[in-house]
Amino acid sequence: MSTRSMGTTGMRAEVADSWHRSAAAGVPADEVAAPITLPDDDLRDLREAHPLARVFPLLDDVLGQAARDCDAIMAVSDEVGQLLWVCGTPSVLRRAEGIGFVEGSNWDERFAGTNAPGLALRLDQPASVVRAEHFRHSVQRWSCAAMPIHDPGSSRLLGVLDITGGDEIVVPQTMAMVRAAARLAESELARDLLTRRVPEQRQAGNHLVIESLGRSDSLVSLNDGRGHQANLRLSPRHSEIVLLLASAPRGLSGDELAVLLYEDDGGGSTMRAEMNRLRHLLGEELLASRPYRLDARITADWLGVEARLASGDLAGAIRDYRGPLLPRSTAPGVVRLRESLDGALRAALIHSGQADLMSAWTRSAWGTDDYEMWLAQRDAVDATSPMRPLIAGQIARLDRELGL
Repeated sequence: MSTRSMGTTGMRAEVADSWHRSAAAGVPADEVAAPITLPDDDLRDLREAHPLARVFPLLDDVLGQAARDCDAIMAVSDEVGQLLWVCGTPSVLRRAEGIGFVEGSNWDERFAGTNAPGLALRLDQPASVVRAEHFRHSVQRWSCAAMPIHDPGSSRLLGVLDITGGDEIVVPQTMAMVRAAARLAESELARDLLTRRVPEQRQAGNHLVIESLGRSDSLVSLNDGRGHQANLRLSPRHSEIVLLLASAPRGLSGDELAVLLYEDDGGGSTMRAEMNRLRHLLGEELLASRPYRLDARITADWLGVEARLASGDLAGAIRDYRGPLLPRSTAPGVVRLRESLDGALRAALIHSGQADLMSAWTRSAWGTDDYEMWLAQRDAVDATSPMRPLIAGQIARLDRELGL
């Protein structure tokens, strides 16, 4: 495959990005079959233990039968792209074996190249890939549409639901069916969760979900544990305060918070006024004082990235990282948190040797001018990789701009 083929006129942006990631991961375009990563014994055990086992019969009844009727395949993967269930007529399943679309195979982009289950897994959103949009030549006779399925309690990605077939599935109704079936599965999981955990939920108290990565203002979702939920977009200053308190679970004194918020020493009275407005917005019981703290269970996107990094899940950290933390903020405490997270993520990437993950960084708005990362990516790809000319061009651009 040449770099020219990746720039085919009319290729959708998300597909072009996926081709770059596939090439950077070293997926051969002429590889016939996807790899098997789950032997039969492991597949059986994983299926029995997987949360989606509870809703697979429902999915098979709702969508599997429709797939059989139109000579297509329904597949359900886990959260890392391994196909746990593959359903269809015997004839279409035999044809799918030729490309390795079988139970136990792995359709993550890094193993199988661009495809709808892998793209939906990577983007955590609905995805379709039609014929020649597939990275591997052997898959280009097929088309597919896929939808992520999430845990209703934690929002954790559980897996992907997919329909794969011929030209007859390349219609808007296919994605609508896949989306509806995935939502039905999530509703069933939620009903099951509610049945098992109503007493626990009633005692859980406030739960605050915060999104601040790549945003100039935070989005927060507040659930009081009694069925009431509010979604708010905070002002830039309130975003900074909530972020700093969420990162300090034991709380902060007024002086400590003022030092982290303001670049000079004159913000004490202004901060008290901001805290009063924020308390009115969030509620008296959520924003405590002496010390200032958030009296709630906290889920935050940047804390999730930090946790994935700490556990060694670099691919998950890159997937969840949506940009620098409150990038426009100049509050000293926010700047320190932002630089700490970016520095840890960059260091892990550079030392990983994983060109596909580096490519995700250098193709982002925040990483396109990261000279050190481009050099590391160049060293990580094979000498014959189609990515090398693209990488060399970006390094040459930065050499000119930086006067190197």
